[in-house]
This record gives sequence, structure tokens and C-alpha cells, in this order.
Amino acid sequence: MQQQDFTTTIELDATPQEVFDAVNNVSGWWSANIDGETAKLGSEFSYHYQDVHRCRIKITEMEPGETVVWHVLDNYFKFTQDSSEWIDTDIIFKISAKNGKTQLKFTHQGLVPSYECYQVCHSAWTHYIHDSLKGLILTGEGNPTPRENIGTAASTDQRYDTKSICHRLSIAAPVEKVYQAITQQDGLAGWWTPDTVAKPEVGSILRFGFGPEYFKEMAVTELRPYSIVRWNCIKAYEDWVGTTLTFELEPHPKGCTLFFHHDGWEAYTPEFASCTHDWGLFFRSLKSLCEKGKGFPYPEFDKV
Repeated sequence: MQQQDFTTTIELDATPQEVFDAVNNVSGWWSANIDGETAKLGSEFSYHYQDVHRCRIKITEMEPGETVVWHVLDNYFKFTQDSSEWIDTDIIFKISAKNGKTQLKFTHQGLVPSYECYQVCHSAWTHYIHDSLKGLILTGEGNPTPRENIGTAASTDQRYDTKSICHRLSIAAPVEKVYQAITQQDGLAGWWTPDTVAKPEVGSILRFGFGPEYFKEMAVTELRPYSIVRWNCIKAYEDWVGTTLTFELEPHPKGCTLFFHHDGWEAYTPEFASCTHDWGLFFRSLKSLCEKGKGFPYPEFDKV
């Protein structure tokens, strides 16, 4: 049986030229970490996502309002045994009129199920085409990977000579989707508590309500898109105040791995024991939200 290239299609209330222009605005929908010309036939550009994925691409075909074709010249994956998967594959954007709308058919020719990276790439391309590129075309605003600014980020290896709650779990969803679930207000409300007020900005204060008399406030101290989220607890039960909560994400061939540590506990208190158990239930909720589209936030998290 012949293996199938990855392909996906969207229909849009936009002109073919508008779709064509958006496709060529690669930093507007895929990643701000793009170096080189992306809208000129024969030009080359490079993409990188931290130390996890790098590739170099050449634009080999470009027909205004109709076709864009990229050829992958070089590639590196950190999370696959064959780090060169993608090399000599073609990424094709076909634009056509259909039913009074414009159809965009995206095909990554050569990205096949036998590739170790296939599931990760399938999920990631689906996100970037159906959410980010579509958003850019229809609203003028995509959801690309933000530009990395490692120099201004806080240390990612902050540990304490105290007690820590730790959890590690695999989630069958791309890091992009999980990152949104732990940073965006609707994502956090979908797995932790519906009474959530949140902005994905360093320095912002997140508020989480658990019934009429109890809430937690977290200061966002670090955000590295699709990699690290760190909060400092500033209001809650006494045992929580001053603790640090860190979510670390890493791509995996079947989705991503989340490593969570809640550091800074002074002692193994009853609250520590209770929170260790509750975090496990909430991460079951997070996993369900990312994989199935429905979580089990407070107060239902311990009733499923």
C-alpha cells in the first residue's frame, strides 16, 4: 500500500491573491524565527525552534494567486533518531477557487507515516495551517512562534533547598497546543478552574478562584514559547506563598512531554501531600483537554 503524504485543506472567504500573500508572509503565521527572503522565487530562508528543530528551505515555484512550493535543503530534529528527516521533501501550497471561496490545499510531499517525526509534524502543521495561517488571512493576525529572546529570560534551572512536588506526563498533542493550554485564559479555565483571569505576559498576575472564599494569584516570571512557563505564587494558603511553579515542555514523536515541578515548600505538610495528589488529577484534566478537547476542571476534577 502506497504511503500518503501529509495534506490538509482549508476554505476561506478571501481572494486567491490574499491567500497567496499570507502564505508568503511566513513569519506572520509559522515563526518569527525566520531568516531570509520568503516571498521571492529562488530565494532561501532558514527556520529554527530553539535547539529542537532547524531547517533551510528554498522557494522553487511561485505562481501568484495559485502556487507556492518550498524544497527542504537541510534539516535537523533533536527528538528523532534520524535527525535529517524532511531533507529533500517539498512543501506545497495550492490555491484555487471553489464554491465561491478560495481553497488552500497544503501538502508536505515526502512527510509520510513511516517518519518518526510524522505525528509531531502532523499536529504542528495542522495547528499552523488551520489556526495560525487561517487567522492571518481572515483577521490579519496569525499565531506564529514568537521570536526567541533567550538573553532576557530568567534562569530555567532555579532550584531550592526545600521540598518539591514533581509530575511528568506524556500528552498526545503538539507542544504548541499544550503551551496554549497552560498560558491562555480559556486553556487554563478548561483544565484547572473556570474562574480564571490570565494574560500570557511576563509580569502579569494570574487569578484562579476555587469557590467563593479561596483563590490563588500567580505572577508570571518566565515565558519561553512552547518550552517553559514559570509562575511565582503571591497569594494563596500560607504554604503556597513564595513557591514557584514551572511547566517544561519538550517535543516527543507522539506529542510532547510535560515536566512540572512546584518548588519551594518548606516541609512535608498535609497541604503538600494534598496538593501532590490534586496536581495529578489536574494534569489528567490537562491531558484530556489537549487530547480530547474536554478537561475536568474544578470542581469536577476529582469526580471522574
